[in-house]
Amino acid sequence: MELNKFHIVAFAVLIFYIPVGHSWGIDGHLIICRLAQPRLSKAAADAVSQLLPADAENDLGSLCSWADRVKFRFHWSSPLHYLNTPDNLCTYQYNRDCKDEDGRKDRCVAGAINNYTTQLLSYGDSSPRYNLTEALLFLSHFMGDIHQPLHVGFTSDKGANTIDVHWYKRKAVLHHVWDSSIIETAEERFYDAQVNELIDALQKNITTVWSDQAKAWETCDKTSCPDVYASEGIKAACDWAYKGVHEDSVLGDDYFLSRRPVVNLRLAQGGVRLAATLNRIFG
Repeated sequence: MELNKFHIVAFAVLIFYIPVGHSWGIDGHLIICRLAQPRLSKAAADAVSQLLPADAENDLGSLCSWADRVKFRFHWSSPLHYLNTPDNLCTYQYNRDCKDEDGRKDRCVAGAINNYTTQLLSYGDSSPRYNLTEALLFLSHFMGDIHQPLHVGFTSDKGANTIDVHWYKRKAVLHHVWDSSIIETAEERFYDAQVNELIDALQKNITTVWSDQAKAWETCDKTSCPDVYASEGIKAACDWAYKGVHEDSVLGDDYFLSRRPVVNLRLAQGGVRLAATLNRIFG
C-alpha cells in the first residue's frame, strides 16, 4: 500500500486486540498520550473528543496502543512503526533511511507521521477523504514510536530485535528492554507498580525542571517535525541503548539506572510534542 493512499475501513477493527511487541509497550504509549492530552488547546481537545469513539470516554491514552493491535490485520502498516539506519553511522537522513524492506520510499515511522498529519489537516472538510479517527490513533502511536530510540536503530539487527540479552535474570531482546522493561522496572521499584504515579511524576517534571526545555521541544517550523525526533533517536540509540551491550550481556542496575533518565526524557518529549502537533493541526 502506498503511504498516501489510506484504507478507509469501518472502525469496528478496534475489536481486534492482538497483543504484539516491537513498540513502546502498552505503558509507554499510554504515558505519552496521557502526558499530551492535558496540554491540548481547546480547539484540539474538542477535535480529539469528536474523533475518539464513544467507548474511549475521551481518553486518548486508552487507544494509543491500537496501532500495534491491528498490525496483523493491517499488514501494510507494520513498516510504519520504525525506520532503520546504516550500522554505526549514528545519523539519520530521510531520503536514505525512510523506506521499507522492499525499498519503497516514505514507508517508515517518519513518513507515516507526515502522512497522518496531512490527513488530519483535512478535519472540518465537508467531504473528508480519510478515516480521521484512525489517522488520529496512528499519528498518536507513531509519535510515541519515533521517540523510542531503538525504533531508529541499526539495519542489521532490526533495531536491536536480534540482540539477545538478560534483563537481570530474565531473557529478553535489547529492543524489548527499551520498549517495556526499563519502564516496568521503574514502576515496580519507584512507583508502587502504578503507571499513573509515573505519569504524575513526569507531568510534574515537565512543568518544573524541564519547563524551559519543554518550550523548545514544542518548536517546529512545520506542522510536524519527525526528522528532528528521528535524529535525536539514533543519537540516543548509539549513546545509550547499544553502548556497552553485546550478545548475551547481563543488564542490571548499572544499565537500568543510567538509562532510565533517557527513557523518561523521551517519554516526556513524546507527550509534549504530540500535544504541540495536534494543537498545530487543529488550532
